[in-house]
Amino acid sequence: MDYRALGATGMKASVIGLGGEQLENLSQTEVDAIVGAGLERGINIIDVFMPGDEVRARIGAALKGRREEVLLQGHLGTSSAGGQFERTRDLGLARKSIEGFLRHFHTDYIDLGMLFYVDTEEDYRTAFEGPFMEYALELRSSGVFRALGASTHNPDTAIRMVESGLLDTLMFSINPAYDMLPAAYDINEVFTDSIKSVSFAGVEPSRARLYELCERRNVGITVMKTLGAGWLLSSERTPFSRALTVGQCIHYALSRPAVASVLIGCRNPGEVASACAYLDMSQTERDYSVIAENFAGTLRGRCMYCNHCLPCPSSIDIAALTKLLDIARLDEGHVPPTVRQHYLALRHRAEDCIECGNCERNCPFGVKVIQNMDAARRIFAS
Repeated sequence: MDYRALGATGMKASVIGLGGEQLENLSQTEVDAIVGAGLERGINIIDVFMPGDEVRARIGAALKGRREEVLLQGHLGTSSAGGQFERTRDLGLARKSIEGFLRHFHTDYIDLGMLFYVDTEEDYRTAFEGPFMEYALELRSSGVFRALGASTHNPDTAIRMVESGLLDTLMFSINPAYDMLPAAYDINEVFTDSIKSVSFAGVEPSRARLYELCERRNVGITVMKTLGAGWLLSSERTPFSRALTVGQCIHYALSRPAVASVLIGCRNPGEVASACAYLDMSQTERDYSVIAENFAGTLRGRCMYCNHCLPCPSSIDIAALTKLLDIARLDEGHVPPTVRQHYLALRHRAEDCIECGNCERNCPFGVKVIQNMDAARRIFAS
């Protein structure tokens, strides 16, 4: 397993994590097998947004005696009052849900405490302006939350939350279809039979800005909806010219700036093994540049961090370098120290480029790599 720093929290998350939703309505034996398969492969992060007592108790039982091995991502603002799942900003229900979470997981802290489902203007107002946020900050200051985050599907709302300076982490929906979806579309409705009629138009600017902003602010991202509910894997349902694989979808999400872990919902140990097989895949197997077949024009000149440009005779990790360059370009007069440090930590940097052009011949997106190397030398030298 590979592990990545989760922003500035001091925690490291496995790049493959478990999403808990698929564990609902399973028996204790089934939950034990799935969680055990994840732990055996080095998975150390589990998202549990579901408020139901039964599913929490079963996951908690599966982790009994191994609580310290995992980062639990729990959510503030989910309730099962009256037996129905709902989003709530009622402090009484929120407190009851958190108390139940701690009880079911036999713990006195939640590693990543997430404000649940903050998408709209009203969501932001009720979550960030008033007693709900005061309670969340109290949980963090008391140590019940080791870090404070929020989950959202809306990049504009996400940007606003990150810019507030209150968040340590963000849970966001990332896959190629969502990233290419024009802002006018509702991503909650896109994976329907009408997806074939969507006019994709390249990377949506606010989503690209969000990833780069999180990297600059050192806000770590955990990823939901990596596989697009399975639509991206289906040749009949995919919006692209051909279906993607699990490995390609995972690699796409992990290639975005600030992303620490993708959280994959698994219904059996075999699906855990399938997700973790990503770790042993070759670069060719991970390569998601097939999406260029749909966006040859609209993505032209934009690095997608796929590393299809390799091999480089100077051994430069062109995708990693360009990712740092894109973040630095947001404000060339002030490159964040962490971004500069990451650049200097690269084994081979822009100064090593011999301008052979091999990368530009290989790039399916027409990126001017040599020009980027010139820009990197200038920006990181200033």
